[in-house]
Amino acid sequence: MNHYCAHGLLLTIIVLVLPVGLVWSAESESDISVSYFADKQRGWFWYEVLPEPVEKKPVPAPETKPPKFDSDKKPEVTLGINQPPVQTSIMPENAIKPVTPIDPASQPLSSAWLRKNMENYLNKAIDEPSQENVAAFYYLQRVMMDKAERFTNAARYVVMSDPQLDETVRRPVATYAANEANHQASVMADKVLKSIASQAGILFFFRSDCRYCHVQAPVLSMLENAYGFKIYPVSLDGLAMPNGLFSPFKLDQGQAALLGVTQTPALFLMKPPKQIVPLSQGALSLEELTSRVLLAAKESGWIADSQYQTTQGVRSTPMLLPTTGSINPVTAQDPALLIQALQQSAKFEGQP
Repeated sequence: MNHYCAHGLLLTIIVLVLPVGLVWSAESESDISVSYFADKQRGWFWYEVLPEPVEKKPVPAPETKPPKFDSDKKPEVTLGINQPPVQTSIMPENAIKPVTPIDPASQPLSSAWLRKNMENYLNKAIDEPSQENVAAFYYLQRVMMDKAERFTNAARYVVMSDPQLDETVRRPVATYAANEANHQASVMADKVLKSIASQAGILFFFRSDCRYCHVQAPVLSMLENAYGFKIYPVSLDGLAMPNGLFSPFKLDQGQAALLGVTQTPALFLMKPPKQIVPLSQGALSLEELTSRVLLAAKESGWIADSQYQTTQGVRSTPMLLPTTGSINPVTAQDPALLIQALQQSAKFEGQP
C-alpha cells in the first residue's frame, strides 16, 4: 500500500468516526452526571473528565429597616403571610398612668396589718423570749388597745349625736325607764289582745292520747278567760281529752289535712270568714302564745305596726330599709353621700 492509499484510508476513518463523536458530545453535555463506567457502551477509547461541582452560595436575605413614623400619621405595619397582626400604640407623654391601690394589710400598724401579724409577733416572743421580742409584742398590743379606745370614744359620740343610731331611743337602758317601758308594753298588749279576741278565735286540733294536748288545754283556757278568745276544739281521733276540757268539740272532717296538720297540739289564729294564720304545731306557754298571736295579727294587717312595737316595749322609730339597687357604687364609696342616702331611705315599717 502506497502513501496515498494509507492517507485516504485514514481520512475515511476520520469521516466515519466524526459523527459518532459529535453525538457523544451532545449526550455528555445533556447528562454530565452519568459516569463512564455506568455508560460503557460509548466505548473504551474516550477519556472523560467530570466537571467540578458548582457550590451554591446562600442568597442573603433582604435587609429589613424599621418603619419610620411620621409625627402626623399613624404607624403602618406590613403583615406577612404567616405573621400575626401586630398592634402598636403610642402613649402620650402626659397620659395619666393607673395607680395600683395599696393593700391595707401591707401598711404597717394598720388594723389589717395588726390582725395579720400580731400572732406572728406573739409566737416569736414565746419561742424566743428576748427583751426585744417580748417588748415588741406588748407595744403592738398597746397600739391595738389605743386604737380600740379611740374608736370607742368616736363611736359613742356619733351614736349619741344621731337619734337614728342611738338604740336607747327605741328601748331605754336605765332600770327605771326600762320598767316603765315594760309596764306600757303590758298594758298595750292586754288592750291589743282583747281587740284581736273580739274579731278572731283559736282553732285547736288535738288527740285524746296526746299528752302535750292535755297540758296545752289549760293554757288555752287561761287565754280564753284573760282576753276573751273563743277556742274552737277539733278532735282528730273522735275522742275527748281525759281532763274533760273543751269537751264540746268538733270532729275532724278534713280540715287538718287541708291546713297541713302533722303534729298535735296544732294551733291556728282564725278570723272569720276565711282568714286562718298558723301559730304552732307544738305546746306553747301563755307568754309565747300571746306573743305569737300579736305577731300574726301584725303580719296579717289586723293591728298597726306602731301598736305592735309598743307591745314589745320598743318605741316606734324609722327603720333603715333601702331597697336593692337604690344606692349606686359611686355613692357607696363616699361616706358622706352614703350617710345621706341611708338617711333618706329611713321610714316607718309598713310605710310605702
